Amino acid sequence: MHDNKSPETMEQLREQIATLQRQLVDAQRSSALGELVGTTTHEFNNVLMTIMNYAKLGLRHQDAASREKAFSKILQASERAAEITRTVLGMARNRSPNFEKTQIADLIRETMLLLDKEMQKYRIAVELEIHDVPAVPVIANQIQQVLLNLLINARQAMPQGGRLVIRLVQDVAAQTVDLVVRDYGVGIPPECLQRIFEPYFTTKKGPDASGTGGTGLGLAACRSIIQAHQGKVRVESSVGKGTCFTIKLPMRREEKLEMPLAAALLKSPVSADHASKS
Repeated sequence: MHDNKSPETMEQLREQIATLQRQLVDAQRSSALGELVGTTTHEFNNVLMTIMNYAKLGLRHQDAASREKAFSKILQASERAAEITRTVLGMARNRSPNFEKTQIADLIRETMLLLDKEMQKYRIAVELEIHDVPAVPVIANQIQQVLLNLLINARQAMPQGGRLVIRLVQDVAAQTVDLVVRDYGVGIPPECLQRIFEPYFTTKKGPDASGTGGTGLGLAACRSIIQAHQGKVRVESSVGKGTCFTIKLPMRREEKLEMPLAAALLKSPVSADHASKS
């Protein structure tokens, strides 16, 4: 029996899928911001305490050297507070919903500004390998959301601490800018690796020490965002050796190939390679 749907019905279904996909992306962005609440609140409180303590020092000591030191420290702390506020507001607000030429390096640095203290807290040594690459046409908020999700996952994959590499390079042959997030954590079992981009699939059992669990929304949303950017995602993992995500963003957009986020959900899963790592 053939199921012949009218063009009107198909259009309604496409609209419903598009609506659900927007809700998925919005839910993931809210979840990602929620991950940062505790970290940024704690960091902002540390900044305020620094300002207060040096203000007291300046009031207690009238000599020029002590007061100059106090003012200098207050200025430094204030500048960091402004950076934190600017970055969080940039993520919380909808930046341009259009594709604009963006330096991915700037998104990496902004994201690490927010996660730096958390990485230190969990004894994660972060190595940045940022090469000089051209700006690429992206929706900045969405790419930052993907990066934030991958970094939080990497941190959770190393509960005892470890090494995290963030690499940004240009693939001249493929005409892409490649963003690589490589952790040296627990790795992903082969039976799970092929399913990690499925909506609602998660390997997380519940909240970790930071109170973070898993909904399974993260990597599904990441995949659909990258596909909507006409990009590709590759993941390699080996149990006990770690996981490497590679995001390949095209340096030019082909308008005729433009794919809405809704259509991206319907595509087949991206490749997931299980590989041993040194």
